[in-house]
Amino acid sequence: MSDTDGKKTLGLRGGGARPGNVKQSFSHGRTKNVVVETKRKRVVVPKPGTGKTGTGGASIGDPSRRPAGISDAEMERRLKAVQAAKAREVEEAAAREVEEKNRAEERERRRAEIEEKERVEREREESLKAKAEEDARRKQEAEAAAKAAAAPAEEPVVARPVSTKAPEAAPRKQQDRDRDQNNKRGKGNDDNRRSGKLTLNQALAGGEGGRQRSMAAMKRKQERARQKAMGGSVEREKVVREVQLPEAIVVSELANRMAERVGEVVKALMNNGMMLTQNETIDADTAELIIEEFGHKVVRVSDADVEDVIKEIEDDDKDLEPRPPVITIMGHVDHGKTSLLDAIRNAKVVAGEAGGITQHIGAYQVKTEGGQVLSFLDTPGHAAFTSMRSRGAQVTDIVVLVVAADDAVMPQTIEAINHAKAAQVPMIVAINKIDRPAADPTKVRTDLLQHEVIVEQMSGEVQDVEVSAITGQGLDQLLEAIALQAEILELKANPNRAAQGAVIEAQLDVGRGPVATVLVQNGTLRQGDIFVVGEQYGKVRALINDQGERVKEAGPSVPVEVLGLNGTPEAGDVLNVTSTEAQAREIALYRANAAKDKRAAAGAATTLEQLMANAKADENVSELPILVKADVQGSAEAIVQAMEKIGNDEVRVRVLHSGVGAITETDVGLAEASGAPIMGFNVRANASARNTANQKSVEIRYYSVIYDLVDDVKAAASGLLSAEIRENFIGYATIKEVFKVTGVGKVAGCLVTEGVARRSAGVRLLRDNVVIHEGTLKTLKRFKDEVAEVQSGQECGMAFENYDDIRADDVIEIFEREEITRTLT
Repeated sequence: MSDTDGKKTLGLRGGGARPGNVKQSFSHGRTKNVVVETKRKRVVVPKPGTGKTGTGGASIGDPSRRPAGISDAEMERRLKAVQAAKAREVEEAAAREVEEKNRAEERERRRAEIEEKERVEREREESLKAKAEEDARRKQEAEAAAKAAAAPAEEPVVARPVSTKAPEAAPRKQQDRDRDQNNKRGKGNDDNRRSGKLTLNQALAGGEGGRQRSMAAMKRKQERARQKAMGGSVEREKVVREVQLPEAIVVSELANRMAERVGEVVKALMNNGMMLTQNETIDADTAELIIEEFGHKVVRVSDADVEDVIKEIEDDDKDLEPRPPVITIMGHVDHGKTSLLDAIRNAKVVAGEAGGITQHIGAYQVKTEGGQVLSFLDTPGHAAFTSMRSRGAQVTDIVVLVVAADDAVMPQTIEAINHAKAAQVPMIVAINKIDRPAADPTKVRTDLLQHEVIVEQMSGEVQDVEVSAITGQGLDQLLEAIALQAEILELKANPNRAAQGAVIEAQLDVGRGPVATVLVQNGTLRQGDIFVVGEQYGKVRALINDQGERVKEAGPSVPVEVLGLNGTPEAGDVLNVTSTEAQAREIALYRANAAKDKRAAAGAATTLEQLMANAKADENVSELPILVKADVQGSAEAIVQAMEKIGNDEVRVRVLHSGVGAITETDVGLAEASGAPIMGFNVRANASARNTANQKSVEIRYYSVIYDLVDDVKAAASGLLSAEIRENFIGYATIKEVFKVTGVGKVAGCLVTEGVARRSAGVRLLRDNVVIHEGTLKTLKRFKDEVAEVQSGQECGMAFENYDDIRADDVIEIFEREEITRTLT
């Protein structure tokens, strides 16, 4: 139907007009209409509440006038949606205008900054160039003046005006500046500077020009520009560096140490015929060639240089202070070494020892009645502890050689003398057990002469004292002799430096972990110090003296127990204090790797002949594998050395594993896999290890005396020896005649010429003194009777087992074989 303006009011179907299609509003009289554009045609929607369409339309509530299917509420909702959409569109348009304005301002700001930076740079370069030109002009004027002065006086000297080019300089500079600015604004910018909006790809890629130049490259560019402005290209002076070169080095690390580009180093390697990358390793000789090619100096270093931080420091005489002497007690087994020390210390040490010998090195400090402090080391006397006794001599100042007056010089006494001489330390002979009726000190002094030990009573220089550990006789004289010898030596040390000491003994304690008995030789060891000892390192958690008391520090010649190690060191290792834990760890790691390489090299066959020889030797040698666990490191080492001495070309003892501490399940598992017994020296197996050993039938033996352990292993190894077969010749017989007997074969009629012929014995048939048969007798008859033996001078009949080639005048040799059980000595 038509409205008052002649326009048709169309009904809205389905979704009606969309809010986004609202175009405008117009008015006819009092009524405002909303024009809605659909996909096909424009629709004029009347404003609700007017009651008419246009100026003379009908009421919206009238069904005849209202669009079909649209209620008042729906009509009102749609009109509100249209108005909201129009308001939102206006807000978005305003926001876009603000954003465009901000972007334009940002672009202008960036462009202004770039132009300002370029202007400053250009002015700086122009000033440098002008300065260079001015310097060149002045130089030329000076040369011209010098030439004019040297010319004849009648020739007038025309001075060059200073401001000849000055009027033209400013306009030319202004023209160049204008031309450069125009070029920068144009599209043909040579520097390809960024302009406009910065995109995400450009930001991630480092800008339009790719990767940004480094600061070093920018400095090099500025330096080249400055040299060029100064009027010439000056070559940069070559910096010669000292390059530290280890045994092997990575190519990139070599370039870094030379301060050269990696690409140049790789190129140099390729020129020498080596196609390598920057991540590959080259040897020291190749690296030295490259370093010399680049003009640097080579400083060869090795992995062992890490130990340079613990090199000994020479102390000044003014820093040295007197220190107590270290005395080592040496001698043969049961000659009373520990009893003598016990008498000096007034403590019953010997009562708790098994078998009457000292199983471990003991370190004690004793204060005499005169106030002098003495440090004593007590070493075992058994031959298996040779290495421990040797370590005792290395850290000692004075050796007290204990010899029993009723036993004189014995093998271990000779060993102690040799160790003392090797250590080049003075010796004092203590003739012990002087209270016994069989004591003969003169015989002791005489026997010592055979080993170049001449005592004072024999007109020598070695002090000798007759003592008795039981009655205390001569102890004061012994201490006086020690004090006199120490005074002659003038023992001094510097306590105000990093500590250095020797490990006397080390063990693995259940509650405290690895514990080392250390004798401090120089400096002062304090709680909290970081140290390296052998292949181990650690930090001092606690120091315990010989009385079991905790101390804060230990000076020279003081023995202490050190707690805080990461592992059990070897007895005899040197302890050094380092400044940092990293240094200690690095040194320990280097030593561990070096020891591993040394062990691998010692057990490796380097040639094919050695490999074949070792394989052939292993085939002919029987091995007795064992596992050794001891309470301290020194005992374990001594037992292993004793085991290595057991055996011969046929049998040997192989120690699969030796360690410190209790026997564990791991030890039982290794013993079961290898079929070896476990030897425990002063240690026991824990509960789980005992149960596992019972289930897997692994033998565990406990020992407290080293003699018993060595003897048992030697007896077990002797069982692997093959029995020795010995032949005893018991008689000879000569064949007189050969008879053929039915059912028996050939029978020799013989005369026993020597010894006796036995039926059970072995026989050999000799023809012209050549053995042609060896076997046993089938029959031995005297007349018609079978007999067990026939005496010399009697005749008998003999038949050989499975052999008939017998002739008259052949000789029969009769012998018996005897098996003799062999033992290791």
